[in-house]
Amino acid sequence: MWGGGGGDSKQMLKSRNGAVGAGAGMVGDEESDYFPPTPRKDWSTGLLKLVTAMVIFMGGVVLGLSVSGSVARYYYNSAHAELFFPTTTYGCDPRDRDCGMGLAFKAFVHPPRLAHSMTDDELFWRASLVPRTEDFPFQRVPKVAFLFMTRGPIPFAPLWDKFFRGHQGLYSVYVHTVPDYKLNVSTNSAFYGRQIPSQEVSWGSITLVDAEKRLLANALLDFSNERFVLLSESCIPVFNFPTVYEYLINSAHSFVESYNIDTPQSAGRYNRRMAPHIMADQWRKGSEWFELNRELAVQIVADYKYYSIFKKHCRPSCYPDEHYIPTYLHLFHGPLSANRTITWVDWSRGGPHPASYGAADITEEFIHSIRNNGTQCFYNSKPTSVCFLFARKFAPNALGRLMNLTSTVLDF
Repeated sequence: MWGGGGGDSKQMLKSRNGAVGAGAGMVGDEESDYFPPTPRKDWSTGLLKLVTAMVIFMGGVVLGLSVSGSVARYYYNSAHAELFFPTTTYGCDPRDRDCGMGLAFKAFVHPPRLAHSMTDDELFWRASLVPRTEDFPFQRVPKVAFLFMTRGPIPFAPLWDKFFRGHQGLYSVYVHTVPDYKLNVSTNSAFYGRQIPSQEVSWGSITLVDAEKRLLANALLDFSNERFVLLSESCIPVFNFPTVYEYLINSAHSFVESYNIDTPQSAGRYNRRMAPHIMADQWRKGSEWFELNRELAVQIVADYKYYSIFKKHCRPSCYPDEHYIPTYLHLFHGPLSANRTITWVDWSRGGPHPASYGAADITEEFIHSIRNNGTQCFYNSKPTSVCFLFARKFAPNALGRLMNLTSTVLDF
């Protein structure tokens, strides 16, 4: 029998020899070795391969999009979104179409609310993020953040409200109280809705530093806050707002007192276990009531290494709130500080606490004596007699007398 292309060879031999003999089959077999069958191009096989490749490619695309979407939903829809867009802080959920990207961005750079569920570690991480671009994509007006650390009420809130009045957009207020305490202020007060998530604080312990860092971190979430001043419920301003604002915003330095003298209350508090990270000659003390620019505020919030050393080795009778920030800045950022405080206080009576002044002490002369008490200091490397912008410690019954001075000596 003939197979494959043997039929064509048979016809060729028939026309050449005139007839096919009995040995034609043998000739056909022999010829088939020299004229092998020509394979037919199977276009269907190529098409099948192409379709298969396309199916595999599309399957990969679909799988990739599915995995990408799942990851995006995990970070965007899960609690991880709270690190960047906590709905309680930013006022609207950026995943909500009604929120709008413009509104979400505005709320991101200027959080309208202070409530959030971040832990301290999450908050400090979030607050220490620093944009690398030099210009801001919004009209930035630098603000002063007033950080109040209090155990409960702020008796001088009416005085501060009068101080702030008419200067909206140039300041922010943040209040750290004991947990679950609610400030009793009117809705038009600068303190209304300005309490941050707080924790318990014990005098003379590292928890005071925790509260300071918590205040700084919450204030850093507002990208317009440029200066940060720590105050207590017993503090008052001794100048009007324009004077305070210009003094701080235009300063080339932060205001952190830092010194080391050979006394039990200063050098005597150093713990040798802090070496080699902190040596005895690097140990510093200063007033707790600091003022920082944004750059240094970020550094303080971001620091964990030296904070941990103080938490471990600066135990009772050490008072970390008087040593941690002065020592840390001395170690790494000394030239950025004016090495003085701008909050006046009277330690002349001795003891663990400064003098407190009540209604009977409040006069125009007393305020003038705080402003011009004979102290000379440097402001932007030039000598000045204006060294204190705030004062403490004042008793709640001094409020009435102080309010009477706002239209005269205090001028606000």
